[in-house]
Amino acid sequence: MIDQLKPIIESAWNDRTLIEKNETKDAIRQVLEMLDKGQIRVAEPTGMEQWQVNEWVKKAVLMYFPIQQMQTHEVGIFEFHDKIALKTNFTQLGVRVVPPAVARYGSFLAPGVIMMPSYVNIGAYVDSGTMVDTWATVGSCAQIGKHVHLSGGVGIGGVLEPVQAAPVIIEDNAFIGSRCIVVEGCHVGKEAVLGANVVLTASTKIIDVSGNEPIEYKSYVPPRSVVIPGTYTKKFPAGEYQVPAALIIGKRKESTDTKTSLNDALRDFHVAV
Repeated sequence: MIDQLKPIIESAWNDRTLIEKNETKDAIRQVLEMLDKGQIRVAEPTGMEQWQVNEWVKKAVLMYFPIQQMQTHEVGIFEFHDKIALKTNFTQLGVRVVPPAVARYGSFLAPGVIMMPSYVNIGAYVDSGTMVDTWATVGSCAQIGKHVHLSGGVGIGGVLEPVQAAPVIIEDNAFIGSRCIVVEGCHVGKEAVLGANVVLTASTKIIDVSGNEPIEYKSYVPPRSVVIPGTYTKKFPAGEYQVPAALIIGKRKESTDTKTSLNDALRDFHVAV
């Protein structure tokens, strides 16, 4: 199926006049249906913390918008007016959705996912056992692993363009504390813990300060890291000022491997959840 769809998507991307052909529209809609069912992904693991971005899938998502018409969708007392339908059939999917949580068609929610009042955008992938807590948002094409906890107010950024850009990736069993922001393709490794209010962008310095010498990372939090908000001094023409950073202060202990005790990983270092 992919071998048949991919050439059609690539041809239409390079020649947008082809988007008016029924063959192209059918191919785009098939890709979105496969995304919605989790049969394909915008990005997928290739082993050893490495991921591959499937650019052609992102191209299909981008071309889905112009072939769709604005429609009104009524859900109880709520009314929506958009080109993209809402995800449905949560009973069959085995997903718990607390009102007024919303997931867009073209996102994938694995069995066992819990959505408190929150939002999951098109192209996102949320794996089994993950909690998307109150007012958390999962942006377009973001990849969220198994048994992740996205705490209240967490902002996981989305990306559609440029098509080669990697999405935000949160690996299995990670704990993302309240009001954290993870954007611009940042990658959080397995079992990592982000304390409340950590902000990760492509330009954020992620500094391991747990040893004798600092070790700096860019856009990547190693597995099992415990991270808190911090600052570093940066010189500007007007003087020296403190700039936000993320500080790795240690590693999770073996005793904090279960989801129910993730908060202890922060308390071990006297950090607020």
